[in-house]
Amino acid sequence: MSFSNFFSISVRVPVSRSKPRRGFVSKAVVTVRLCPCAALSQSPHLLFRCPSSRSVRKRSRGGGEEGSAQGCLCPLLGPSRLSHVLAPGSFGSAPALLSRPARLLSSPAGLSPPRLSWHWACPKSELYKARAPLIPGHWYQAQGSPGQSRPTSRAAPCSPRSSRGCTYLAEILSLSLSLFFCKMLSLDQLRPELAHPVAFKDPEEEGNGEQHGSPELPPRGPLLGSWHQDVNLTCKSAPEEGVARAWTIFHYNLLQSCLQQAGLPETVDRTLQPHPGCPGVEVTMCVLGSPSSFFSVLLEGGAQSPGNLLLCLSPSWLTKVPMAGRPGEFALLVLKAVTFHPGGLTFLEEFAPPRRVTYFLGELGPRAGRGREVAELSRDLGCPTGSSAELARLLEDRLLTRQLLAQGDKVAVPATLALTYKPSQQLRGQVWAQSLRWVELSDKEGQEGLVEEEVETFLRLGALEEAQQVAVKPGGWRWRGSQAMSLHPRAEPGAVIQAVLALLEKLEEEESVLVEAVCPPAQIQHSDVPGSLTPQPELAIRACAVVCRTQGDRPMMSQMVCSVGRPEQPLRHQVALTQSLDTALAAFGLREPAAVEALRRRVQQAAEAALGAVIEFEASLTPEQRGGRQAQTDILGVDLALTPVGPGGSLSPVLLELNSCLCLEACGLLEGQWARRGRCSQWAAAGPLVETMLRRSARHLMEGKHLLVVGAGGYSKKFVWEAARDYGLKLHLVESDPNHFASQLVQTFIHFDVTEHRRDEENARHLAELIRARGLQLDGCLSYWDDCLVLTSLLCKELGLRGCPPAAMGLAKRKSQTQSHLLRCRGPRWPAPSLYAVPCCPLEVPDDVERAARVVPLPGVMKLEFGAGAVGVRLVEDASQCRAHFAKISQDLQGEADHPGIGLGWGNAMMLMEFVAGTEHDVDVVMFSGRLLGAFVSDNGPTRLPGFTETAACMPTGLAPEREAQLIQAAYQCCLGCGLLDGVFNVEMKLTVAGPRLIEINPRMGGFYLRDWIQELYGVDLLLAAAMVACGIPPALPAQPRARTHLVGVMCVVSQHLQALSSTASREALQALHERGLIRLNLLEEELVPGEYEEPHCSIACAGSSPTEARQRLLGLCQGLGIDSPNYPVAHFLSHFK
Repeated sequence: MSFSNFFSISVRVPVSRSKPRRGFVSKAVVTVRLCPCAALSQSPHLLFRCPSSRSVRKRSRGGGEEGSAQGCLCPLLGPSRLSHVLAPGSFGSAPALLSRPARLLSSPAGLSPPRLSWHWACPKSELYKARAPLIPGHWYQAQGSPGQSRPTSRAAPCSPRSSRGCTYLAEILSLSLSLFFCKMLSLDQLRPELAHPVAFKDPEEEGNGEQHGSPELPPRGPLLGSWHQDVNLTCKSAPEEGVARAWTIFHYNLLQSCLQQAGLPETVDRTLQPHPGCPGVEVTMCVLGSPSSFFSVLLEGGAQSPGNLLLCLSPSWLTKVPMAGRPGEFALLVLKAVTFHPGGLTFLEEFAPPRRVTYFLGELGPRAGRGREVAELSRDLGCPTGSSAELARLLEDRLLTRQLLAQGDKVAVPATLALTYKPSQQLRGQVWAQSLRWVELSDKEGQEGLVEEEVETFLRLGALEEAQQVAVKPGGWRWRGSQAMSLHPRAEPGAVIQAVLALLEKLEEEESVLVEAVCPPAQIQHSDVPGSLTPQPELAIRACAVVCRTQGDRPMMSQMVCSVGRPEQPLRHQVALTQSLDTALAAFGLREPAAVEALRRRVQQAAEAALGAVIEFEASLTPEQRGGRQAQTDILGVDLALTPVGPGGSLSPVLLELNSCLCLEACGLLEGQWARRGRCSQWAAAGPLVETMLRRSARHLMEGKHLLVVGAGGYSKKFVWEAARDYGLKLHLVESDPNHFASQLVQTFIHFDVTEHRRDEENARHLAELIRARGLQLDGCLSYWDDCLVLTSLLCKELGLRGCPPAAMGLAKRKSQTQSHLLRCRGPRWPAPSLYAVPCCPLEVPDDVERAARVVPLPGVMKLEFGAGAVGVRLVEDASQCRAHFAKISQDLQGEADHPGIGLGWGNAMMLMEFVAGTEHDVDVVMFSGRLLGAFVSDNGPTRLPGFTETAACMPTGLAPEREAQLIQAAYQCCLGCGLLDGVFNVEMKLTVAGPRLIEINPRMGGFYLRDWIQELYGVDLLLAAAMVACGIPPALPAQPRARTHLVGVMCVVSQHLQALSSTASREALQALHERGLIRLNLLEEELVPGEYEEPHCSIACAGSSPTEARQRLLGLCQGLGIDSPNYPVAHFLSHFK
């Protein structure tokens, strides 16, 4: 017989006397539960539990004592809370003292024993203290059998002289157990492989106002649904018993309930075959906490990074070990977890060897189940963490956070009076805002006069404005999640003072009593009949927003929901139903889209300002105060009241409090409802958080890695060295210029001539010998510079490091060979790469021009075979233009000295390819072992023919999803066709009416602005992704990246903008606009040097909520700065982005 939870029966049993004797109660409450040993032996045992001290209370009359005596001592209550232990005596005598432990019962793993409990009564003189305490964590058998009609010994307590009542009580016990066995047997006979979890609730703890129970007990309440229970939840290296096991089972059942209600399949147990982990080379994001609280994070993580987001149902599934080389920091290893995959698929897996955590997120707090264990695990970790017990303790202190947010009028908060008992140094060091009145108390006794004076003064303050009520509530970490709040009319100071004094007695050090103004409810008038106004009842509306820390430590509100209710009943999480802002405002008669959007923006600004203040506050803390070097708050729940403000009574947000998981759970609930109806929002509530988890995981994996960089590049690659320092990379540079500025920014500088590319194979062997001689232990080798790509691939082969084959890199480097090779790739899989290639012909001598003009359809495009930056690229209409342009390039661009950095070290050979009509696009792809991990598409504006220098760009693409998918597929197929399997590649495409066509493949990260834009929009750094691939680590990229905004940019060239770039659009002016957030500036050249063969000097972009908004901002800016002109018509270049 198997069962997953408890079945209980409560009855009231009268004693035999019609009138109770003085000192005794006249009724008993019986709760029958079955010991799990009985499920195995078919022999039921009755168990009883020792009471807490608060269960014994003096009666108002009679002098007796009443409480609950339960004959089992276990972690459900904890030994520190016990004041006495009684065992029921024989009938006819007073309760006997338990002088020796009763029979010890072993509990099967995963099953917490049911019990027999009763209310007892005895004379006060016969209440004794225990001489021999029971062993904590074990269950004890009461002597006696529930099946007997009259128990012979300690089966049940009662009044010493009420033997008839005891007989009646025993009969009830027997009947209750019989019903219980019938219930369990019928369930098993119907569905032996399934169990229906039924939660329980203690009668003595009902009505305590805590939905989740005490911290020691799993939450109570039914988990609806059925699922398999024969799963392996035991961790071999750390088996659990008792309450710990009960928590694990509860969390598993809760996860299955969440999955089932979301329409997702139940978890598949794959623990029979342990999964081989790869510590140090894989992303492992671990969540430890309630599955319902983090359900949206788990599903989003499974979709964005399949198999890399792990849910641990128990702290025992993790182990904490010291980190080598980092004293005081620890690594977290996962032994067992539930993994999440696309489509909501989940698997219970064991890992051998264990997976090393790269990001940890836990549920913290005094009421968070096993919050203390989670807090200990998260402290001083070497991996990034999304919070810590230290940060949670600070940020969920209502008074402290309210003061942080009120400073500088960042966010509106209610007028508050705070009386703090022995405040912390954090509070003493604050500069208090006008809306907050803070009173320090050195003692809790004798404060009546001070409290009366402060409360009466506060209630008369004008800061309370139109508030008619005030709330009295405790403040402090210990009170998190409690409902110890009372509402009082503002006009009744006496009631407020009494409530304050009552709470003051319960305070501990650093805790406060808060008296705050209750935000007035909204009352919207709307007309049911034309010409008449019908007043509606007042309603309170509360907004709940989720804000995430994104790229560059910027806050971003990802989702918001609302709840509506009566003002006299405060709206609380997990009590009020959630709904969208539009639906909530419709109940108030507010349906105008512009007004709704304006309110949404005000809520967004307030919520993001709240996280901004938190980020600023955390930056001032030491690592010890934060709970570790890597601890920071990555997600924040913000609760706001929407209340009428001002003469017009327009709704405005007022911040009430901050939380960790409650808002996330509420937003995830509404998203689940939308998903059921086939709807989805632009952002999942947990979307930005998962991207942050991936980004921080990547940084953690790469911290301290040693990489060899071949070729320092020019001014446009300056960001490489700044980013490497930020990521903690150890770079070793090979460069031809001994005076290059980057030589001072790396761990090791190797001066070596890398400009003679015809000797790349020989140079690779020499470099490998130099590296071995220096004893460099490299994790990877790569290059961001076009000229050094082939040499880098040869060097990787010599050193045994990961990289593309030299043949593939050489094929991609020579543009005509790329097209010719792909034209021959015709199968067997369709669509073949040949469909994307364009006819072309190489040009090395003048005679090749005549032959090419006859083979390649004209008009065509002539370009340098190994060129870069569109230098020397020109549209040619006929053979004569082909000959003229070939002769000019052969004369002007003969070697590297004529134009450094465009590939002339490979020679000045050219090629002629067919001109393809259509829009131009860049596709930046990230590949690992031939798998496409990420792709980012941007649109380019029309060029200034006959040249092809880039003029304008837009990201994300404005193409239809089908067209975007075609471009990504084409870029991916072309890279595979050339043998490019590992790395970050920039693929230039044309989109024609017949589909995509390849322009060229740049076998390195995209240049100009692309790396910066992709990082800004998607939070993905292509530089770091390329470094991860070089080190043999799959880049941590979101599978479905979402752009945060739209960017539209224009290029500035010295030949057209020399005057503007020297005056109105000078570097200093542009940099100032960039720092103010008005533009996105990317400087590509250091000097203002005009020339015939020029590259863009800089890129200037503007952001907007849509391409049209961004385009209009940029056009106005260019007109004001003098960048727009008749010879450089910016409006024309931006015309593709409408």
